[in-house]
Amino acid sequence: MRILVVEDQIKMANFLKKGLNEVGYAVDVAESGIAAESFMAQGEYDLVVLDVMLPDQNGIDTARHLRRDGFEGPILMLTALATTKDKVNGLDAGADDYLTKPYSFDELLARVRALLRRKSSSTGGGNSFLQYADLELDLIHRKVRRAGQELSLTTKEFALLEYLMRNADRPLGRVSIAEHVWDIHFDSESNVIDVYINMLRKKIDAPFSKKLIHTVVGVGYVLKENS
Repeated sequence: MRILVVEDQIKMANFLKKGLNEVGYAVDVAESGIAAESFMAQGEYDLVVLDVMLPDQNGIDTARHLRRDGFEGPILMLTALATTKDKVNGLDAGADDYLTKPYSFDELLARVRALLRRKSSSTGGGNSFLQYADLELDLIHRKVRRAGQELSLTTKEFALLEYLMRNADRPLGRVSIAEHVWDIHFDSESNVIDVYINMLRKKIDAPFSKKLIHTVVGVGYVLKENS
């Protein structure tokens, strides 16, 4: 899952990025409303965490612009303004949820997960469970099983497998993988993606007769049942 954090306070933005990275999300940071719109034009995001107080335009206008430009994913608005009128204005502008400062990271993470589950459910993706062939991914408990056998994955391996499973049978290029599993600034020409694919193969393919992760020459990788 790929998240755009729109926050002009660098310390807070880095805190949110680090925390969300640690639980497996790919995160980009925009420091202004205009920058957020630019990021959105460059790539696809599953969710936006949007601060109301921005240096160029407020978050309410930014949310309105993102909706106008076609973003349909959830927007979680962050603000120190706690009145009912402020919340109504934010929700009317297109926000899906509203979190008042100060807040704990655990509360923010719970809101993020709830919004992504709601999005997944509304698009027919299921609430918290992905399955392909005999491979199962539990997004809530962060568990992976193949043929009933539980496998241990690192946070980044889990995120990579989730992206492959959400796009099963579809060849994925290194740039696409880099942007969704790492972030927009990741160097897709490095061999890090190949290293992680190999580590993932050792865990979910090597112990089993049927291989699921395949190389697509000149493109990248694909999760599919037939070679």
